[in-house]
Amino acid sequence: MRIGVPSEVKDNEYRVGMVPAGVRDLTVDGHEVFVQKGAGNGSGFADEEYAAAGATVLATADEVYDTAEIIVKVKEPVDVDLKRLKNGQLLFTYLHLAPVPDLTRALLDKNITGIAYETITGRGGSLPLLTPMSEVAGRMSIHVGAYYLQKPNGGRGVLLGGVPGTLPADVVIIGGGIVGINAAKMAVGLGAHVTILDTNLDRLRYLDDIFSGRVSTLASNKAHIEVACRRADLLIGGVLIPGASAPKLVTRAMIHEMKKGSVIVDVAIDQGGCVETAHATTHSNPTYEVDGVIHYCVANMPGALPRTSTIALTNATLPYMRRIARLGFKEALSRDPGLAEGLNVYKGKITYKAVADSQKQEFSAFSSIA
Repeated sequence: MRIGVPSEVKDNEYRVGMVPAGVRDLTVDGHEVFVQKGAGNGSGFADEEYAAAGATVLATADEVYDTAEIIVKVKEPVDVDLKRLKNGQLLFTYLHLAPVPDLTRALLDKNITGIAYETITGRGGSLPLLTPMSEVAGRMSIHVGAYYLQKPNGGRGVLLGGVPGTLPADVVIIGGGIVGINAAKMAVGLGAHVTILDTNLDRLRYLDDIFSGRVSTLASNKAHIEVACRRADLLIGGVLIPGASAPKLVTRAMIHEMKKGSVIVDVAIDQGGCVETAHATTHSNPTYEVDGVIHYCVANMPGALPRTSTIALTNATLPYMRRIARLGFKEALSRDPGLAEGLNVYKGKITYKAVADSQKQEFSAFSSIA
């Protein structure tokens, strides 16, 4: 197989789809890997490292797309990527298609075979390729929130852990999944008062056990979210429905009742966000205010920590990439139902039901069109 690794072009996206160690494994397996010049610079991987691992370093993205059968990226393609994608090419990356019908249509029109990291499933319904970036984003959300709570940055001027004689900040986390648990670890470590809301009572019991009473847990419903929002100094949105648009659990009316200078970090923004007033922002222009509440809604948060994020991501993606390259994607999907869950678009059809439902489009099972 000919595998291409282009540079990421999304705003301030410094991650790369493959590390030199991954190139080494794939070339040892007998495949050719083509890496765009400078693709790894943002994550601290030089062209020389890729060449030493067996990659062919090409000068331009056009050359990579023209040469490769499989394109390995980190983020969903933007306009310039879409122009370069070839009809029928296989794209292995995060796609987050549910809230972006225009991107879905562009991929369908080019007959792209789109395998999305975020919908590949593992044992027990886990999301092994989404997990590492959710871990990074969850932990980062507390760093970001603490920064914007500082008065010069527009916040209330509250220290998360307080000091003796003052109360700690109230951190409210909606969603007790990977983002939520990692956000809670950081917030608890800094001494904040932390509340986690989730609809799954078994998950709340688990969180209560592992945090030994250092977090408060609440069953997620509209009334509890309203109360929690009014109390929050920092609100973290960590809701996930795999492949589907995130539900808008925090309404505009709730935002209006929040403390002025409080901060929202909507980590669910890749799937449209769980806050009604949220819209995607960039690292270049990360925040905006609604009713005096700071919103941080950067859609590629881990891109700000590319060394950690790239290594964590490629640890998870490489085994799947090797399997696809060795067997071909059809055979790889037929042998691994979890990997098959990653197929979102194929031969001009939407092949992931949550995406089709979110966009009110027709769903086609892979088996019916293969």
